Amino acid sequence: MVIEIDFSSEEALYLQLRNQIILGIASARFQEGDALPSVRQLADDIGINMHTVNKAYTVLKQEGFLKVDRRKGAVIALDADKLTSLHEMDENLRVILAKGICKGVSKDEVHQMIDEIYEEFGGA
Repeated sequence: MVIEIDFSSEEALYLQLRNQIILGIASARFQEGDALPSVRQLADDIGINMHTVNKAYTVLKQEGFLKVDRRKGAVIALDADKLTSLHEMDENLRVILAKGICKGVSKDEVHQMIDEIYEEFGGA
């Protein structure tokens, strides 16, 4: 499992870890049913505190990206609720697009960026 954490970033470590796992799911590095390393193992591998890994796993569980199985530990389990995901994306995109508009980003530039990102993750 390749997780890249930027210790010089201002972004919280647990959010970096969460985002890396979500990117891994989107790029098919992690599949439905894959077991993630234990909290202790991943903390040791990355060189971060166990509580940081636990917080990232907790957030991922709350967001519907994983579940905790007594035998397997943390397992990739995607939330099937597409409407909830669409609503969350809408909320996040509104703010991101507003920031871009304020900075002069054109509609064509936004569409091109979205198409590139979508294709990067295997979208049609």
